[in-house]
Amino acid sequence: MRVLLSFLILGLLGIASALSTSGNRLLVVLEELAEKEKYSKFFGDLKGRGFDITFESPKSDSLALFELGERAYDHLLILPSKSKGLGPNLTPQTLLKFINTEGNILLTLSSSNPTPSALVSLLLELDIHLPTDRNSIVVDHFNYDSLSAPESHDVVLVPRPSAVRPGVRNFFGGILKNEVIAFPHGVGQTLGNDSPYLTPVLRAPGTAYSYNPKEEVEAVEDPFAVGQQLSLVTTMQARNSARFTVLGAAEMLEDKWFKGKVQVAGGKVAAAANEAFAKEISGWTFNEVGVLKVESVTHFLNEEGLKTPNASLTNPKIYRVKNTVTYSIELSEWSWKEYVPFVPATGDDVQLEFSMLSPFHRLNLERTQTNPSSSVFTTTFKLPDQHGIFNFLVEFRRPFLSNIEDKTTVTVRHFAHDEWPRSWVISAAWPWISGVAVTVVGWIIFVGLWLYSAPPAAKGKKAQ
Repeated sequence: MRVLLSFLILGLLGIASALSTSGNRLLVVLEELAEKEKYSKFFGDLKGRGFDITFESPKSDSLALFELGERAYDHLLILPSKSKGLGPNLTPQTLLKFINTEGNILLTLSSSNPTPSALVSLLLELDIHLPTDRNSIVVDHFNYDSLSAPESHDVVLVPRPSAVRPGVRNFFGGILKNEVIAFPHGVGQTLGNDSPYLTPVLRAPGTAYSYNPKEEVEAVEDPFAVGQQLSLVTTMQARNSARFTVLGAAEMLEDKWFKGKVQVAGGKVAAAANEAFAKEISGWTFNEVGVLKVESVTHFLNEEGLKTPNASLTNPKIYRVKNTVTYSIELSEWSWKEYVPFVPATGDDVQLEFSMLSPFHRLNLERTQTNPSSSVFTTTFKLPDQHGIFNFLVEFRRPFLSNIEDKTTVTVRHFAHDEWPRSWVISAAWPWISGVAVTVVGWIIFVGLWLYSAPPAAKGKKAQ
């Protein structure tokens, strides 16, 4: 009976656990807890996916991201606050420490609530820039919702991205065509050119721009940014694979925009795709998709064309120069609820570096086998004519996929004294061998002639 009860409890815990690979502890920072009713569908979806949600006010004394030096939460969701500051527990240094310890953050902005200075400083650290005028809003006089913003044009309708960029795995694409996302009363961001870790998911249409609606002017002469310069939803993945997302409009997550009706000026009334997009962007941020895992690494000597050697022959610690070696790595990808075989996008080959201080070989790994939950990538190559300590290094970094860095160290020795080929095997040595042989034979002939040649007969002396 106890055993049955134990299995039942474990089963219930497995059902209740989140589908995130990094944990289910989610902290939601919301200034007024009564406002969480506006996001009931979004929070209900998160709970249905297994997240353990904790709501805290930014000014609460019990709010703490760390406990005894360890992260108290796995994920952090920050909703707009009316205060100019977030208190001593949410400083830029604390949030950066949360990211450095592999915590994930989903940050939402709103034009109706000025962004706190702590968040502005944090975004500047990540090379994400907000308008200097905190009342700025993104408007578009061509792509707006004529039902909810017929005059202000501040509910921008953006096509749901079918692909982030060519050749990159897409986690934010719709199945249906002509799906649109409502971006209501949002704040646009500009991204620095020096950071390779930032990726815009949703860009503003070419006719959009950012301005302050409180300025009573007929035309905007110097807007903060226009068109594709404005990123509406921005993602960043750090070196440790921690994920950070900036959602320019928190209202996108409200119930009224989940499957709400929108209409482009002069177009048909359609349902907004905010609900599906919110699930996709939160799922990526909270490590529910795009998480790669190294299942196994195998390397072995392949002097005779071996493909599957015995276990005793795999992963040796020492090779010899000019050996032929086969290397294989098995990769899996977490997708919502299970591991699936990892299939790279077009042009994103997995590469192997065989390096000492610098790479001696950089080779593309070919996908040679597909298992139910993983893919095997393999290559065969000849070791360089250089002895020393070498590394098999696979380093894979692509947008929207967690980083992989796997390093295996081996020793490459030189030839032993009995492994060098004999001189007569080397054709270039034949003239030298012939010269030695001729010299020896000539010396023997000379000695023989010298030993066996009789001295000349001595002539008699003349008498005096």
